[in-house]
Amino acid sequence: MSDHVLLVEDKRHWKDHFPTIPVVSARDYLSDADWQGRKGLRVVNLCSTRRHLGIGYYSSLLAEARGHKVIPSVRTIQDLSRRSLYSLEIEDLDKRVQKVLGRRRAGLEVTSWNLWVLFGECAPKEMQALARGLFELFRAPILRVELRLQGGNWRVAAIKSVSLPELPEAEEERFLAAMEGYLSRRWRSPRARRGPRYDLAILHDPDDPLPPSNPKAIKAFVRAAQSLGINAELITRKDFGRLAEYDALFIRETTAVDHHTYRFARKAASESMVVIDDPDSILRCTNKIYLAELLAAHRVGTPRTVIVRPDNLETVEAEIPYPVVIKIPDGSFSRGVVKVENRAELERTAARLFKESDLLLAQEYLYTDFDWRVGIINREVLYVCRYYMAGGHWQILDHSSNTQGDADTLAPEQWPAEVVRTALKAANLIGDGLYGVDLKDSDRGVLVIEVNDNPSIDQGVEDEVAGDELYRRIMAEFLRRLESKRSGG
Repeated sequence: MSDHVLLVEDKRHWKDHFPTIPVVSARDYLSDADWQGRKGLRVVNLCSTRRHLGIGYYSSLLAEARGHKVIPSVRTIQDLSRRSLYSLEIEDLDKRVQKVLGRRRAGLEVTSWNLWVLFGECAPKEMQALARGLFELFRAPILRVELRLQGGNWRVAAIKSVSLPELPEAEEERFLAAMEGYLSRRWRSPRARRGPRYDLAILHDPDDPLPPSNPKAIKAFVRAAQSLGINAELITRKDFGRLAEYDALFIRETTAVDHHTYRFARKAASESMVVIDDPDSILRCTNKIYLAELLAAHRVGTPRTVIVRPDNLETVEAEIPYPVVIKIPDGSFSRGVVKVENRAELERTAARLFKESDLLLAQEYLYTDFDWRVGIINREVLYVCRYYMAGGHWQILDHSSNTQGDADTLAPEQWPAEVVRTALKAANLIGDGLYGVDLKDSDRGVLVIEVNDNPSIDQGVEDEVAGDELYRRIMAEFLRRLESKRSGG
């Protein structure tokens, strides 16, 4: 068992009578550069993961960025964060609960019970099928499943991924045995379900002041879909309950993990719908720390970057000259991005932003008149744009005045080869979805600023060269994926 490591928030959580196996504190795993270069590592995250952007969350996030195989994955953490995300997944399991507990506990006064699922194992033999089913859906080392009697029927009331210190002493022996058995097996991913059709839902917010596509672009997408025989319909967040009526989902809202857009993506994926943005792309792109680790691991050029913790502000100063750009990991449209000019501003800004996230990102400030944006779908370039800084401001968007800079789109023969090559390399690390890669052309070469999972596609900007063909290419990718699913490809 030399290819795995267990992560804990405090090494004292791994008790003296536990077996002597590799145990590392989460902070050491996050801050020690040696872990970044380890290949083929299997990571068991035993930290608390219930706080979004907490240390346990980041442990799984950066493990994925480093190419390590980790449980629980960020997707599992997010799926378990709200019952609304997993409630539809467990309807069949509720029937198993009632079948077992309705017979076994008839006449008992107890109305609630905790089932401990440890690497897919549990103590009551008759509940083992339920435990395995839960572990297939939510691959986490320690699950506390709250079972409750409601209306005469037993059901799964809540599922929580818990940390090692929360495990009762009575379950420790079973935990260690289950862990040994699990780590000795081949690591695999859960099976996916299937079920394609040919209707497309386009999720949008007509009241969003900064949508990824303006109303004219949304209409162009609908026309392009219809020209390919796809029935496209606009939906909003209130249509979540109708999502399973469609075969594909196209998200044209600003995405975030703790947001209804992710719930839509997750639900669409669980129904085996074709979905752009897919939930994994949302998870990977919306967190800048994940992107920083991923790009560094694959030697993609970026501005000088430091992951900021409350105890390493001196490292920021030592490695990056002022001004320094401080970012909240999951901000969007330049929100939560602050430029600081000195140590006092760094301390004030960090103190304020640490209230929202355990980790921040510090990046070298590189002024350019414009940023490159390369639009990519299925590993092919859609467009190349230049986005200019807002007047008198250091960013493309100036939120203080609600203004943004100009933009222009280049013909394919004008595309800079190095910009395109770097953008494709970065986007391909995320997946084969729809991405917008932001880059700067600096003295050190072309550097990636970020990869966006739902890039801006506005009529009059990104379609300036391709026109309606831009929308048709994106809808053609939906059609290709739908046909591939129907044929079993």
